[in-house]
Amino acid sequence: GGLILFAIFSLVMDVFKIGYYSSFYSCLSAIKIIYPIVQAIFVVVQTYFLWVSAKDCIHVHLNVTRCGLMLTLTTNLAVWMSAVTDESVHKAHSKLKKNMTEEIFRWLLKGNLPLLGMRSSSVEECNCNSQICQIFKNGYFWLYPFNIEYSLFASAMVYVMWKNVGRFIDHHSHHIQRLKFRLFRRTFFVGIMLGLIILVSGLGVLILYEVQVNSSTESSKKSQALTMYYIFNIVCLSLMSLVCIGGSVIYRFDKRDMDRHKNPTRTLDVALLMGAALGQYAISYYSIVAIVASTPRDTISALNLTYALLMIAQHTFQNVFIIEGLHRQPP
Repeated sequence: GGLILFAIFSLVMDVFKIGYYSSFYSCLSAIKIIYPIVQAIFVVVQTYFLWVSAKDCIHVHLNVTRCGLMLTLTTNLAVWMSAVTDESVHKAHSKLKKNMTEEIFRWLLKGNLPLLGMRSSSVEECNCNSQICQIFKNGYFWLYPFNIEYSLFASAMVYVMWKNVGRFIDHHSHHIQRLKFRLFRRTFFVGIMLGLIILVSGLGVLILYEVQVNSSTESSKKSQALTMYYIFNIVCLSLMSLVCIGGSVIYRFDKRDMDRHKNPTRTLDVALLMGAALGQYAISYYSIVAIVASTPRDTISALNLTYALLMIAQHTFQNVFIIEGLHRQPP
């Protein structure tokens, strides 16, 4: 279900990219338009394949199957790296363009426009001036995170399939108990409602933060937006840390045995969990070093330092709680 959700947004992103690049067919290489078309076909075929075959343990043509699955895995990783690089370059270019627009404009007004004569025609030809072009351009960059998540999601599923090639499972060794999920049971309902409130509040804070920081020229409003952003995240991280600690304490009173059997899906889950946390640990570490070394130390710096420390604590408590939960036997 999650794979299909990200696949749908990835297909929408490919449609936006095709529309954007089609606006420049006269001055761009045809490969620019062909690439999103091929990527859309790949997304559709791979999603159908994983939907149909994700639970299969294949026992014929083992080497060919492993080779095909590994090729699919590396293709997903290549698409992921390409999307991350493209998005990072776009953000850096947008930041540079925003900071340098006035300086370049003044430089051109001083009589340096003829120096750009050889390139001016091609730049004008490939300029995105129409409203529909701007919609396509902004749309597909906003949808990049969904494509990145799709590539990672598909890579994880393909890796588990690769590990399961030739694997035999004894269906009688463990009794699998189906847990019944009832939405309006008290604990589930409260948890879902609290989660939705946090999610909606987070989106609202993020939108206000983006609007205030990007549109306002007053430093006081930007400081207010940063303060609101950090306070909201500090409250959320504190609640999450307390909940994870509470869950780990409850596990200590649970008499169920730990599941020590080999399980490639669980092993991958733990590896991805720890690997993803390393990136956040590094960001928080560098933030702490930068804040401690910088001057002056104002309220924003104190909030930023608190946020970075809580981020490390929350990821640590959350990883411990999740890994312990993954190794619990069914009731």
